[in-house]
Amino acid sequence: MQQTIYSDFLHREVIITVLLPLEYNQTNTYRLMLCNDGQDFEAMGMAKILKQLWEEKSIEPSVVVGIHAGEHRLYEYGTCLQPDYANRGNRASETRDFVLNELLPFLENNYNIYNKEVVYAGFSLGGLMALDIVFNHADIFSTAAVFSGALWWRQKALNEGYHDVDRIMHAQIRSSKNKQNLKFWFQCGGLDETDDRDGDGIIDSIQDTLECIAELERKGYSWNKDIKYLEMPYGEHNINTWSLAMPLFLTWAFGKTKADMEVFPAIW
Repeated sequence: MQQTIYSDFLHREVIITVLLPLEYNQTNTYRLMLCNDGQDFEAMGMAKILKQLWEEKSIEPSVVVGIHAGEHRLYEYGTCLQPDYANRGNRASETRDFVLNELLPFLENNYNIYNKEVVYAGFSLGGLMALDIVFNHADIFSTAAVFSGALWWRQKALNEGYHDVDRIMHAQIRSSKNKQNLKFWFQCGGLDETDDRDGDGIIDSIQDTLECIAELERKGYSWNKDIKYLEMPYGEHNINTWSLAMPLFLTWAFGKTKADMEVFPAIW
């Protein structure tokens, strides 16, 4: 179902798509998953994916909420720490404030959800936004899912003396002081793009993702325990690829047993 919330932070109405588990019961309490770019849920077949996994009892029942992006998506998504070199993402902090102070209270008042250990997912720039919010709010969130994340997000353009240290999310992780109790999922496709800025034969999206994971490892997060990485050799930067990857993520994040959560290979 779709609902509309007026945001004082974003100064506009925000549409959300709410997907409830089968046999949703007001006496039960459910885990919550937020997802950026909820306007793509229908094309992705999100409702069908969840229904099949719930019917198979592969994942625990949960409430899944897709946040529809507005017309200023390039400015409302990004990192709250700072915008990129072109001032994109300069309203990311307003999106964060909407999520924390308007959306979550609305959902708590209208649905039986846990207000802790929230999962947050996103695609491309929406994936970067989800990672940024989760990393900085471990008191509320437990897991970030980044599908083809815009982890190239940088404070200098390539032709303005760019170096890898200029990637904003990487620098934020590197400068953080404490390891929070968090888990991270990253997905990348071998056909996400063709750019290879350093000519090493690895496309930038994969390099940026793996080097972001490396920053997390240096903070104490463990590969295959706190971090999962799925590389799809023929995966593209589009909804079809993310739809294929989504059941694997959901099974990892919401699987009922440890065996469920270990179901997928690193390359698929």
